[in-house]
Amino acid sequence: MVVVTTIRRDVLALPAAQLGPSNPLPPLRTLDEMHQIDDRDRVGLPGDMARQIGYEPLRSVLPERIRDGYERERTPRELDTIVIENDRLRATVLPGYGGRVVSLFHKPTETELLYTNPVLQPACFALNGAWFSGGIEWNIGATGHTTLSCSPVHAARVPAPDGGEMLRLWEWERLRDLPFQVDLWLPDGSDFLYVGVRVRNPHERPAPLYWWSNIAVPEERRVLAPAEEAWHFGYERRLRRVPVPAYDGTDRTYPLNSTFPADYFYEVPDGRRRWITAVDSSGEGLVQTSTDVLRGRKLFVWGSGPGGRRWQEWLTEPGTGGYCEIQAGLARTQLEHVRLEAESDVSWLEAYGPLSVGTEAALGADWEAARAEAEGRLESVLSREAVDAAYAAWLPHADTAPGEVLAVGSGWGALEVLRAAHKLPGTPFEESTLGEDQEPWRELLSSGAFPELRRVGPPGETLVAPHWRDMLETAPATPAAEYHLGVAQWHAGDVAQAVRSWERALELAPSLWPLLRCLAVADQEAGNDERAADRYADAFDDLCRERRDDGERWTAASAALGREAIEALLKARRPAQARAVWERLHPGTRERGRFRLVEAGLLLAEGRREDARAVFDAGFEVADLREGAETIDRLWSRITDEPLPARYDFRMRPPSTP
Repeated sequence: MVVVTTIRRDVLALPAAQLGPSNPLPPLRTLDEMHQIDDRDRVGLPGDMARQIGYEPLRSVLPERIRDGYERERTPRELDTIVIENDRLRATVLPGYGGRVVSLFHKPTETELLYTNPVLQPACFALNGAWFSGGIEWNIGATGHTTLSCSPVHAARVPAPDGGEMLRLWEWERLRDLPFQVDLWLPDGSDFLYVGVRVRNPHERPAPLYWWSNIAVPEERRVLAPAEEAWHFGYERRLRRVPVPAYDGTDRTYPLNSTFPADYFYEVPDGRRRWITAVDSSGEGLVQTSTDVLRGRKLFVWGSGPGGRRWQEWLTEPGTGGYCEIQAGLARTQLEHVRLEAESDVSWLEAYGPLSVGTEAALGADWEAARAEAEGRLESVLSREAVDAAYAAWLPHADTAPGEVLAVGSGWGALEVLRAAHKLPGTPFEESTLGEDQEPWRELLSSGAFPELRRVGPPGETLVAPHWRDMLETAPATPAAEYHLGVAQWHAGDVAQAVRSWERALELAPSLWPLLRCLAVADQEAGNDERAADRYADAFDDLCRERRDDGERWTAASAALGREAIEALLKARRPAQARAVWERLHPGTRERGRFRLVEAGLLLAEGRREDARAVFDAGFEVADLREGAETIDRLWSRITDEPLPARYDFRMRPPSTP
């Protein structure tokens, strides 16, 4: 057989917003994570689900940094892509953005199977901020969208099971310290994209594991899955079992039939084939299926309410159509983490392709008939045995060394391999990928001492895994080492030791503001708002004395610290000091939408209600508005009793919800 599958580099031209600099302040707290439930709601849940919901929840997104430097101004850009295609399908991948599959085009029918976003607009949905909608994304790490959403991954050609080529993507996931790979290939003549996934735990301790493959499809669809029940999770943060397809008199398998954004985690019975599909009114659509290890299936909807519609506009261009997501994961819900044993791995195979079902059976009221029709059609075009066979054929190739390198990810994996001499066949983390961010940690590894900054500036990233914390504890107690040790201790939950490390560093540190800011966060967590305000004020004073220019690094540090300081000072009822911080921010910073919101709150605290209202009337856009955040409508309600203007309505739950 002549294999005609090809892999090539290309570019994708579209309007895109620049990501901008990351927030230089270590994220000692998580962003407001909406995907949580109260302990009382775990009563009555299946035992394994309850245990996995409580297993190793994320304390922070350390060692990552928050990515909040983007705005909403989009300019034409050419993004590097990797295209893999055969005579039936063409898949387009963005290696610079988490390996996202942004297009899956079926040639015979000239149909795009995914929702493809016509713009690249970051929004604050990832665990560490920047994320964008559309395509197929690979979510690893912890509950939520991966920190790799807008980060590069490694990519290379690898021999495929059929003798052709496949595209390997791989990276080191830093929240859980786990390397992973995603292999994509298109057998000759196949209507299905095969995706082999493997996650490895090279450590001598178990690790919590999270994986969900998220597939964006147009929302004018019906979603079918082999389930009669689902776990419903809304932004009221309640998890409850509901019937499928309808409850409260409404068929929820049509995304627009829900009012508010919601998750439906389908309860797929043990032994049933794992699949999910979204089909249009003519019975055509995309189907995803997998080997049984990937057990969970889910539908996410934005709903038809004003908040969901506003978010849909926010993530793309108005008038370009909305989307929903069909998803597949390792657990039944996204609130869970599973256990990956020490020195082990887990792997599975997924398949993505077109599905055509009978219109009457698929879209009619008989749910059992609809499911049976879809599953029967899937079996006829891609049998369960064929998927299992493809997995068995792929697995021996998972260790094959990559060939031509097509894209380069971060150097963090190389640092871990250098530290522990991990043997990771198939996913090399070459020493040549080490860069400036890894250099001080490489020096700690080789010399036992953490280097001081060679020039005054915001401190670099902190590694917080136990092995790095141990090295910091035995390193000479210089200010830089004590600062990073404190961050690592904080991440480990040892707050008292973290505070002591930061206080020791204050005695000799040439730069005080990073330490004062960390201590201020510790004060806030302890409920000492007055001392936190004092320390934030002192920290911002010190930063203003120290900053050398209006370059990107200093401007980002001033903006991040200034924003936190103003919020802390207002909480302590010190609007005059908050105003003093505001006046020293860079003029360009004060014009950004997120700081216009800060200004409105400051004006209201000063008793200038009409001026605060004028900020809203003039209009602003908070580029990094967090998923589920209610800061805008809460501030609006303090200013006026008038209805919230539509442009500011991002509410993801009923207004009456406490």
